Amino acid sequence: MNIQSFLKLVEIQTKVASVIPFMIGTSYAIFKFDNFNIKNAFLMFLATIFFDMTTTAINNYMDYKKAIKKDGYGYETHNAVVSYNINPKTVRVTIYIMLVIAAVLGIVLVENTDIVVLALGMVSFTIGILYSFGPIPISRTPFGEILSGLTMGFIITFISVYIHIFDFNIIKITLSLSSNLLGLSLNINELVSIFIVSIPAIVGISNIMLANNICDIEEDIENKRYTLPIYIGKENSLKIFKALYYMGFISIIIGVVFRISPSISLVTLIALKPINNNIKEFMKLQTKKDTFILAVKNFVAMNGIYIVTIIVGIFLD
Repeated sequence: MNIQSFLKLVEIQTKVASVIPFMIGTSYAIFKFDNFNIKNAFLMFLATIFFDMTTTAINNYMDYKKAIKKDGYGYETHNAVVSYNINPKTVRVTIYIMLVIAAVLGIVLVENTDIVVLALGMVSFTIGILYSFGPIPISRTPFGEILSGLTMGFIITFISVYIHIFDFNIIKITLSLSSNLLGLSLNINELVSIFIVSIPAIVGISNIMLANNICDIEEDIENKRYTLPIYIGKENSLKIFKALYYMGFISIIIGVVFRISPSISLVTLIALKPINNNIKEFMKLQTKKDTFILAVKNFVAMNGIYIVTIIVGIFLD
């Protein structure tokens, strides 16, 4: 397997879906808490990228193994195992190596922080693996959009904040061996604030998955992938696709009103016009080849501008 086939196997162009939540969390930690730990940020970035590549490779491998319909864009062109004729054994070895690297980086990050990162990391690893692997992978159920959005959009964002402020006690776990008590204290205000900040990433990532599944309805039926659009229909799926973007913009306004995000984050609303245009185009035609990319463009447009405004807010503040 050469570099080109490897990059296609891990779909390197989609790693923006994990880099953007990392950037949102990192910039917000600096803006809100005036704290930045470069070592932890570096470890988090690498762990996130390697694990994202691992889950994508697993997804492509399992699609290759379980495919019933073996013709068409999704199987012959999109799946790197087929289009680059990669040896399945090589794919499995590559997955194991990337998974070990991600795990080692995660363990080092836990050693630098605390058990909260371990707990959230384990949740992310579990959902990431089960998304494509197991008797009933999450990607073949109606829960793919919500779990991918929350895992990548919220958990990655939250950890990216937390690694800089783990000693600020926004989450505190205490264990008393003498009385066999486990204590958990949460700073609800800060947790809600981070969740609101992460909503544009949550809805953007969910819509990437939703757009993918809308485009693949016919193929997924043949391959027995019972995704959300198959359960609720294409028309309802398109309505959700449209509404989620507006939820992202509303969350930004709420963040500014309650002084969670900098006032300049309202500039993100300029993305509303091009995103609306892309929504209209996707409503007309839903194919992996022609219009799926619009969901990725919308995600980058909204969240890219959002990140820039938070960074500018750091200096203005």
